[in-house]
Amino acid sequence: MTHFKTALALLLALLIAGCATPPGGKPATTDDETAPQAVIEKPAPPPAAAAAQAAAPKPAAPLGPFEGPRATVQPRDPVALVDRTTAPPDLWQRVRQGFQIPDLDNAIVREKTVYYAARPEYLQRIFDRSKMYLYHIVEQLESRGMPTEIALLPMVESAFNPMAYSRAHASGLWQFIPGTGKRFELQQNWWYDGRRDIVDSTTAALDYLQYLYDMHGDWQLALASYNWGENAVARAIAKNKSQGKPTDYAHLTMPLETRHYIPKLQALKNIINNPEPFGIVLDPIPNQPYFVAYTKLRDIDVKLAAKLADMSVDQFIALNPGFSRPLIRASVTPRIVLPADKVDTFHENLQKLDEQSLVSWKPYYPKKGDTLEAIAKKHGMTVSRLKEVNGISQRSRAVPSLIVVPSSSHVAADMGKLPIMYAPPIPITYRKIYHTVKSGETLASIAKRYRVSVEDMKQWNPKGAVVGQRVAMEVRSSAKPKPKPRPQPKGRPKKNVG
Repeated sequence: MTHFKTALALLLALLIAGCATPPGGKPATTDDETAPQAVIEKPAPPPAAAAAQAAAPKPAAPLGPFEGPRATVQPRDPVALVDRTTAPPDLWQRVRQGFQIPDLDNAIVREKTVYYAARPEYLQRIFDRSKMYLYHIVEQLESRGMPTEIALLPMVESAFNPMAYSRAHASGLWQFIPGTGKRFELQQNWWYDGRRDIVDSTTAALDYLQYLYDMHGDWQLALASYNWGENAVARAIAKNKSQGKPTDYAHLTMPLETRHYIPKLQALKNIINNPEPFGIVLDPIPNQPYFVAYTKLRDIDVKLAAKLADMSVDQFIALNPGFSRPLIRASVTPRIVLPADKVDTFHENLQKLDEQSLVSWKPYYPKKGDTLEAIAKKHGMTVSRLKEVNGISQRSRAVPSLIVVPSSSHVAADMGKLPIMYAPPIPITYRKIYHTVKSGETLASIAKRYRVSVEDMKQWNPKGAVVGQRVAMEVRSSAKPKPKPRPQPKGRPKKNVG
């Protein structure tokens, strides 16, 4: 028995020594070799864990070498990458890279795409006009982080014709009506119309579109609002929302013009994005500024300014379409824009002339009793030319309070072609009127009577319509309030005849 106990103790000692030795047979060491070695006995795993360990699959034996047939993998074509760190030489490519608005694909888009593609000469005229303005517009869009599809919007609005003038009195590349132009600080006076100015109207249009996007959070709705009106789109959205219908552009009820508006833009985008399948030749546009501003301006004739810049009058007006008269007044518009390669030429030639030789036109304030015929005869002009250069309708006999006339009869005889390429529309002037509020009247009913918008009425009269007090409004000089309906005579109604 004593020998058995001794053998058992020896066996336990050997087992303990084996537990303290790591695999490989080398003893475990620590940073301090002289430190006493502590032995920690691990408790035995519970029965459930032991059973799980026993049931666990054992590692598979390593596979031998593959002996079956091997497939041949064809190398893929390299993916074309766009290097956005280097500006593309072609401005059209820069436009394509900035497309952000989701594509619209419906029957109207396809119809408009076919329409434009079938008219390559018309498209070419638009593209040729756009070369002067597109770089400036793209620069402004990119600086604001806006989609470059908007650079194509003047193609829809005006065919890139800065002289475009609609029946609704919308003017310029971006087709501002007088009221919206005034709202976005586009100067409109007898000498100058900022709605046609390339720089000012672009700034105003992008300000307006950004405002509309911030309102709706959707570029298609913003564009629809630009065409139809922000309040009209807001009402259409509210109507759909109340009926549980989707409120995106595609599901709104809107006028036919607005329904076709964005498809036109999408069709042009489709063609410009990939012109070859449509048989359209899109000539490259240099990705560099076409024009720059010149601000050291003095009063000068339009015709002379063009000559000093070595340009034709038509070319000069195409870049400076805001001028409504043959005389540029520096006090009204102290800036012109010139092709980038013409600025030095213009400046050098301008310095050679004195003040008196820069103008051959002068303002004239008609006196009481003056007629257009008498004024024209006095200044050596025909009545037709006097009207044309002053934007007076050929049928009108009214004498404006301000006109321009030649500075001398010699100048009048040597006018040749008028220094304007258009007959500018007669400026729309406004007058302030007041209306005393009667019982039952509201700002909305008063606005309807005087043909002004309710929104403007609220802006002019923030206190609302208070009975007995006067409200103010601005109306066109020629506008007249709607007549009040006549009371129907009492008695028997008249019989319908026929």
